[in-house]
Amino acid sequence: MAQEQVCKGGPRLIFACSGAADVGEISDKTARQLTKEGVGQMFCLAGIGGSIKPILDKTRTAEQILAIDGCPLDCVKACLNQAGITDFAHFRVTDLGLEKGKSPANPQNISRIVSHGCELLKA
Repeated sequence: MAQEQVCKGGPRLIFACSGAADVGEISDKTARQLTKEGVGQMFCLAGIGGSIKPILDKTRTAEQILAIDGCPLDCVKACLNQAGITDFAHFRVTDLGLEKGKSPANPQNISRIVSHGCELLKA
């Protein structure tokens, strides 16, 4: 069942690592699940990195932004910062006890990360 939208106004956008590592896959699947549940809308990080005007414009009007990085390289955070977007909630999958190269993108791991993301978007 979809979760109730908490914020009013602009969209709640979710940007996720989609890197090659397992924690990148978990980040990506977390963003997709949060979108399916109606908590926010996964949005295009490549568009941020590519400086695509409509994507940047919509991001700048967001009520809330969640950045999900897979590991301490913080690629999502860096892309947003380079675009001048600095007001967002951010977390790393690896800071929640999952280890790069040792954490399968299974329903248990994804559910755990989805719960954390949902808490941040509701805060």
